[in-house]
Amino acid sequence: MRFILFLSIIGLFSFTKYDTKPPLKMALLKYNGGGDWYSNPTALPNLAKFCNQTLGTNFDTDYATVEVGSADLFNYAFIHMTGHGNVVFSDLEAENLRMYLEAGGFLHIDDNYGMDEYVRLAMKKVFPQQEFIELPFEHPIYKQSFEFKNGLPKIHKHDDKAAQGFGLFHEGRLVVFYSYECDLGDGWEDQDVHNDSQEVRLTALQMGANIVQYNFEQ
Repeated sequence: MRFILFLSIIGLFSFTKYDTKPPLKMALLKYNGGGDWYSNPTALPNLAKFCNQTLGTNFDTDYATVEVGSADLFNYAFIHMTGHGNVVFSDLEAENLRMYLEAGGFLHIDDNYGMDEYVRLAMKKVFPQQEFIELPFEHPIYKQSFEFKNGLPKIHKHDDKAAQGFGLFHEGRLVVFYSYECDLGDGWEDQDVHNDSQEVRLTALQMGANIVQYNFEQ
């Protein structure tokens, strides 16, 4: 598969600056069902810039948009999914996403509030035999360049529940990380979008950088 070739290229990637290496791109997942998959348009550019500054990565700050059923999915090592509402995967889309994840891909799902019940049903089509597992605070995703001793930070109130991080695994590798009751993506956005404090935005970006770093180093 094309993604395996892509992984052989990024296998040389490390968290030091390589000015001669072509930039990698993050991608935003476009899905059906009516949910606003396009939420938080400034989030990924800001996360890419922050990772470049703090981790020494070489991300293009212009992200790609990729559909669930597209072969282009296999060109990206980090895919972000967000929204507030309904999520629907066709059988072919679910199969394509499963193949991508099993081939070495990674999906970060960020509930922007209101998508939880829908995304769980959609991901059940992708991995019918699996359930989301809450990651313990000791999981290495919380202990990368930035340490989060109490797990995911709480960025926005939502239902005032504790933020939780869930995972789906394939052959022992974390292939999906789902941030719930947290809203990292809102914290990544430009300051004037949600008027979050600099402290809150920095916390969100640091956790985002941890997710990216863990994905490339696991």
